[in-house]
Formats: sequence, structure tokens, C-alpha cells
Amino acid sequence: MRAPRFFTKQPLTSGAGIALQGNAAQHLGRVLRARVGDTVTLFNGDGREFAATINELGKREILLTLGEASSPITESAVHTVLGLCLSKGDRFDWAVQKATELGVGSIAPLVSDQVDFSIPENRLAKRVNHWQQVAISASEQCGRVKVPSVTSPVPLVNWVKTEATAEKWVLHCTDVGDAELPLPASSSPSDAALLIGPEGGLTNEEVAIAVEHGFSLLQLGPRILRTETAPVVALTALSIRWGEIPS
Repeated sequence: MRAPRFFTKQPLTSGAGIALQGNAAQHLGRVLRARVGDTVTLFNGDGREFAATINELGKREILLTLGEASSPITESAVHTVLGLCLSKGDRFDWAVQKATELGVGSIAPLVSDQVDFSIPENRLAKRVNHWQQVAISASEQCGRVKVPSVTSPVPLVNWVKTEATAEKWVLHCTDVGDAELPLPASSSPSDAALLIGPEGGLTNEEVAIAVEHGFSLLQLGPRILRTETAPVVALTALSIRWGEIPS
């Protein structure tokens, strides 16, 4: 059975002691019913993970000793920035979770012309923190040793104009013949950006601005994908393109 994995913001050094508190301690003690001597895996996003042995179990704090570090190859060689327009309900959460599992490097929530709601200013920080926690939980589950950052929402046009990556794609239903993704690529870029619109899609003007700033049109088959499904399909296609998933 695989040892449970937990993310921590604390520095990690082999042989050092560490205390887990809050949700991690509660989950270990109350849900998993861990015991002294059990082993868990800790990581802090620097590309390594540590086996840690439980020394002491308290109601609010668990003390552990860190073992040797390892550097599993679970991260994509391509840092992909996902520009994803906001969606209602738990759809955005689901997209963040699945994008994290598929190795995305960072997620930029976007506000476009057809996003028909806004997040109140006094709730914005809490919402962004929630999305970040979704990414952390997904990284813990899928074995990643880095956690994608989730930024505060920005206007789509602003993001498009400032995003500077080696490859840039905008998902758009089009009849243009060269919008299909060539697979596989002759080589992988160091970084890439992927733009996906909201439930109502991107406007022609938004697509034109993206193309003007170096984005290539991308179409993934004849069907219209939901905004939370599109990142899964597109990121999988890009992973195949770059040779990370066998075609």
C-alpha cells in the first residue's frame, strides 16, 4: 500500500524533525488512524519527496522524522500555463483538479466577454486560496512533487497580451484546415500556453486578439466540449504531441 502523501510549506531536510498540524494532522490521526512508527510521504514543491516516520501523535500535532529524499520523475518537461475562463459551480474546481493530474505548470483564471458572473472582491482571496488547495490535494493524490500555482483572475485580453511562452494555443471551433494539432512534435518546447474559453465560448474578437499575439488555433475533433472537459482533452493531446504519453 502506498504511503499517504502530504504537502507542506515547511523546509524539508533529511534527518530533521517536522511537525504537521491542521488538516494534515487531523486527516492522519482521525481519518487514516495512523500510529507511531507509520511512514508517510512529505513534499514541499521543490521537486523532491521525503519518507517521514511518525514519532508522536497528538490531537492537534503530529511529530515526524524525515528520511532520505528522492526525486521521482512525475513532472512534465514542458511548463504549461493553462489560461482557463471562469465557470460556475464546481466546474472550475474539477478543471483545476484534472489539469493538475495531467501535469499543468500553472493555472490562470480568466474573465472573458462571455463570463456572465463575477466574484465579489471581498471573497476573491478566499476563492483563489480554495482553488490552490484543490491543486495541492490533486498533487498529493497523483504523486506530483510540484504544485501548480493558481493566480488571481485577470481579464483574458490582458493575459493574452502578456503571456510569453514558446508555444501558444487557443482552443476554438473553426473550419480552418490547419487548426488540427500536428502529432507528434519534432521537439518539445520549454514552455507553452493553452487558452480555453468559458461556457459560451470565445468571441471572434478575443480569438483574433489571441492570434495577433502569437496563439495558434487548436481544434480537438468535431464535437463541442464543455469548459471543464476541454482542458483534459487538450492537455492530453499536448502530452501526446510532446511524447509524454505514447501515441
